[in-house]
Amino acid sequence: MSKKNNNVISSIGLDNFINKHSLWNKEQIKAAKELIQRLKTEDITYVRVTYCDQHGLTRGKMLPVKQFIAVLRNGLASTHAIFAMDSANIIFLPVFSEDGGFGNAEMGGAGDMIMVPDPATFRILPWDDKTGWVLSDLYLKSGAAMPFSPRAILASQLEKLHAKGYELLIGLEVEFHVFKIDDPQLTMQASTQPPEPPSVSPLAHAYQYQGEQNLDEVAPILELFHQSLQALDLPIRSLEDEWGPAQCEITMEPLPAMQAADAMVLMRSTLKQVARRQGYLVTFMCKPALPNVYSSGWHLHQSLVDLKSGDNVFATKNKKQFLSTIGQQYVAGLIEHARACTAFSNPTINGYKRMNSNALAPNRAVWSIDNKAACLRLANAGDPSVHIENRSGEPAANPYLFFASQLAAGMDGIETKKDPGPPLNDPYAQTDKTPLPASLMEAITALDESELLRKIIGDTFVDYYLMLKRHEIHRFLSTVTDWEHREYFERY
Repeated sequence: MSKKNNNVISSIGLDNFINKHSLWNKEQIKAAKELIQRLKTEDITYVRVTYCDQHGLTRGKMLPVKQFIAVLRNGLASTHAIFAMDSANIIFLPVFSEDGGFGNAEMGGAGDMIMVPDPATFRILPWDDKTGWVLSDLYLKSGAAMPFSPRAILASQLEKLHAKGYELLIGLEVEFHVFKIDDPQLTMQASTQPPEPPSVSPLAHAYQYQGEQNLDEVAPILELFHQSLQALDLPIRSLEDEWGPAQCEITMEPLPAMQAADAMVLMRSTLKQVARRQGYLVTFMCKPALPNVYSSGWHLHQSLVDLKSGDNVFATKNKKQFLSTIGQQYVAGLIEHARACTAFSNPTINGYKRMNSNALAPNRAVWSIDNKAACLRLANAGDPSVHIENRSGEPAANPYLFFASQLAAGMDGIETKKDPGPPLNDPYAQTDKTPLPASLMEAITALDESELLRKIIGDTFVDYYLMLKRHEIHRFLSTVTDWEHREYFERY
């Protein structure tokens, strides 16, 4: 620590980092000033400074308010070695090498990146006494954007989209499971990497879709979820009891893409933390290895809005069309690049258990009018609210990467004026259409070969992502499963 103008320079972050590199726009500068005044007057003790990692999970640090105010000037250091961790937090890159295994000289030696809070995302956590929460963007010490930050990747695409006069509007419809924790497995023996998961039981019996009796059984925890989400200003539209045991669903009102991605990250963290404090476990894993469990999906509703008029550009007044020409071209792009985009909509090995075995999941790159077996369902056809619903995703997807890949594909369809062909209303019968990947292995191969996603998202991130996923696949393939043991042990 040193002195400057007789004032002690904070040990937090790098001196005047945010202003020195002009990292905030006018709205953020104003929001930061208002936030500082709020922190000085309201009874807030701590602030969690977080960011979204490569897996779509939040990481960060908790600071006393006085130190957080310094972060709003200097940023906050955190090791970029976290981006060398796979889904089990196993380090798969040589982080102490000159470039840390990232191919970037600024990221060697497991050194620090700088977290820069976005003051517009600040919230008070309703379940943690006197504690605030803020989402951050990530930068290298030079002031350059951290090249593997998912939020930065989406922000870059949205900047180009806004320059063309459009906004991407997203509606979230997310399924998940809520279980009672019978045994948290909090022993040293269970603290493996990854740890042994808790033993659980369901909230209610299943397969009474939208039955009010089941809804009433799960209502106490859903009401608790809603109270917390509402306090965080998330625009919740519905909370539902779903098909399988312990399966629920939450939908939100449409939001601009960045707000929707931030909302998804905050919602997942909120549900998991609120539930755990009450003795429950929320999981966004697609298909848990539990008896009679049903797969969960993430249905992504999307449309483009004209920034000047606010009109839905997918809507049409042509009575002979269900969707505008621009909307059809967007759909054509989604179909054209569906296989490569699946690497981001379904980023886990487990996600393909739903794709392969669930009759309600799409299996081909087909669009249809209001048919829920299609990968791309045209919802509200002919209505001003018409939009496309991608039904292939899994709830564990990283929202920034999911949205970025959809936007890249859709805009390519518009720019090249692609034709999606007619909508097909018997999706499972379209056996001549492009199949969606049946495994993460297939999906990342398609991503590797995608000229479009390499161009739009960038070779640097795509190659990093492939390296990460290939590492996870290698760990999976080197593990002997229960299926293999039953199949071969006694017989052979």
